[in-house]
Amino acid sequence: MRFPPWSYFVGSAVFHYLGPSFAVLLFSRIGPLGVAGIRIWSAALVFAVWRRPWRTLTRHTWRTMLVWGAVLAAMNSSFYMAIARLPLATVAAIEFLPVVVLAALGIRTRRNIAALLAAVGGVYVLTEVRIEGEPLGFVFAFANAALFALYIVFAHKAAQSGGGGIDGLALAMVVAGVLVLPIGGVQAVPAVADPVALAAGVGVGISSSVIPYVCDQLAMARLSRATYALMVSLLPATAAVTGLVVLRQAPAPAEIAGVGLVIAGVAVHRGDR
Repeated sequence: MRFPPWSYFVGSAVFHYLGPSFAVLLFSRIGPLGVAGIRIWSAALVFAVWRRPWRTLTRHTWRTMLVWGAVLAAMNSSFYMAIARLPLATVAAIEFLPVVVLAALGIRTRRNIAALLAAVGGVYVLTEVRIEGEPLGFVFAFANAALFALYIVFAHKAAQSGGGGIDGLALAMVVAGVLVLPIGGVQAVPAVADPVALAAGVGVGISSSVIPYVCDQLAMARLSRATYALMVSLLPATAAVTGLVVLRQAPAPAEIAGVGLVIAGVAVHRGDR
């Protein structure tokens, strides 16, 4: 049974911030870089057992996946360093900013321009980004945002390559697991003596780096990059809902209005390939 591409994106969006919201609760036991490391290593193990991506390895594939893996390692590490210092909604809003550029690059009609403006306006109303918190948190948040845009470029290219997207993702995640070892290894050591934290970290990895990234590949294979980039504007809305359910952060009326604008923008947009 073939599902519509937006359904895969919804699956990705649901888990995109669900895993990190639980990761925030782990920071009292394991440092942010340690949680990021466990997330990547557990995802890499799942992909390695499931896909055995080295079977399709070529010289060109290796070079591309090395860069993609470096992006994944740096993106996840900077994201966790950011949410350890800033509210999740603020990081979500900053993460969306470079994606606006990717969406704008694919704009072809007035209808899509209106859709983009509605989505951007919704994100602004929803998050009400304020320069508060630790300055270093914003450095990591903006670094994560730039890396997230690169992730979309690499992931979309892999998804459109003719069916090898998930194998490419698997190989990139294995590479990320190796690259993140010197960064998160020290902070991950306490998890060895804490089975509950270790199990929770593995759960975060599966819900944050396996389920959403696979859903991304399934969606990107059938969506233009600009359309997918615009749909990413749903992520701050997802962050608000996740914050309500997991972190008990009730949205204000303005935030609810922002969610409505974001959904309207995605609904109005007309995709093209």
